[in-house]
Amino acid sequence: MNLFTGILFVMIMGYVSYGFIRVLLKMKQSVILPVTEEERLAIRKHPEKPIDSPIYSKQKKGIIIYFSVLVFISVMFVLGVSLQLFDWPFYLLLLLPVANAYNLLNLFAVLEDGLLSGRRFIAWKHIKSFQFVPIDIDHRYYGFTKEANVGYELKIKTSGFSVSCVVTSIEMKEKLIHVFNGQLVAQEASLS
Repeated sequence: MNLFTGILFVMIMGYVSYGFIRVLLKMKQSVILPVTEEERLAIRKHPEKPIDSPIYSKQKKGIIIYFSVLVFISVMFVLGVSLQLFDWPFYLLLLLPVANAYNLLNLFAVLEDGLLSGRRFIAWKHIKSFQFVPIDIDHRYYGFTKEANVGYELKIKTSGFSVSCVVTSIEMKEKLIHVFNGQLVAQEASLS
């Protein structure tokens, strides 16, 4: 049981590390949206704080913290295996920081080949659908800020997990609809 748990843990950590490195590499690509400061201020991962620019200097704090979490978990795993201190429930406990660190990078950007959202890169081919949900009095984000109260939540369904962000202006909503529809039509045409 310990061997299976250890192998499963290494596979999960490898996948998470690969995803993180992929996001770091994708941050070097040219961004379609948001390009201007006004566009950046109209998109938020959380209603209270506009996203940061998808460049290393603006994401430095999140990158350092996330990297530190991955190193800490890896060191704890190696110590646990080498000293035979831990049983399989401890490995699950080690994965909690990774599960809760999904928004350390305050990042949402549309690229040529996909989206950057937090610590994830989503290729266009993995996006199944998207929808804008108005933020009204019954919405979970209502009441955080005035800008979010009149905005929309963009929900993007992928082949795996779904992602979302808050869009606070109609202009940004229209730009995102245009880009998403264009990419989804291009994906359907390439499949035909």
